[in-house]
Amino acid sequence: MRPGAAVRAVIHRHPSPNCGPRRQGARPDLIVLHYTGMQSFAAARDRLCDPASEVSAHYLITERGGILHLVKEEMRAWHAGAGQWGGVSDVNSRSIGLELVNTGAHPFPEPQMAALEGLLRGIMDRWIIPPERVIAHSDVAPQRKSDPGPRFDWRRLAIRGLSVWPQGHTAKLAAETVGGFADDARKFGYALGDLAPLEDVLRAFRLRFRPAASGPLDDVDCRLIADLARRFPVDRADTSA
Repeated sequence: MRPGAAVRAVIHRHPSPNCGPRRQGARPDLIVLHYTGMQSFAAARDRLCDPASEVSAHYLITERGGILHLVKEEMRAWHAGAGQWGGVSDVNSRSIGLELVNTGAHPFPEPQMAALEGLLRGIMDRWIIPPERVIAHSDVAPQRKSDPGPRFDWRRLAIRGLSVWPQGHTAKLAAETVGGFADDARKFGYALGDLAPLEDVLRAFRLRFRPAASGPLDDVDCRLIADLARRFPVDRADTSA
């Protein structure tokens, strides 16, 4: 196997009734990663398939690397709720949702990460989704969500070409720290506003790119988001919002 090659896990169909057509003929051009936040695979599976819960995802990945296919990729699963990325406000109609069995308090095991990588590569190839469009639930809903959380290894995905990672040492610091961060965060995709105040966007940004950071906005935050905005502007990737 070539270095960084993704593992092709066996995928089992387990249909969830919690889905519908994508609105206005939309095609998926985002992939949103979640953790289940539940104590067991069985509990997560049952909730994602319970009509009363009104939640679902396209795939559920177990800690041992098993994959359940819950909703067809052509359909709209109910995983993102209210949120926005760039100009996309109906995230469910424009995305494929992947749930990882994890409470949010422990690392993601190697078999689970390997299965995720194989699944991601297949979805990205099928729908021609670039790495910068693989994002966190906390990215689209910074005020409400924190998944997949600080224990998730985004840098690993970026090394494998399955997401993106900043190169802060090459980026110039914005002259005005707060204003520069806000402008670059919008350029990258964060929808600052009533649903996503600056402090919540900073928290979501750090969950993904600086999970050990705390305190007020600093120069490192500004350098990293400036690099992401320069290399991966959401307007370039999102041409059909």
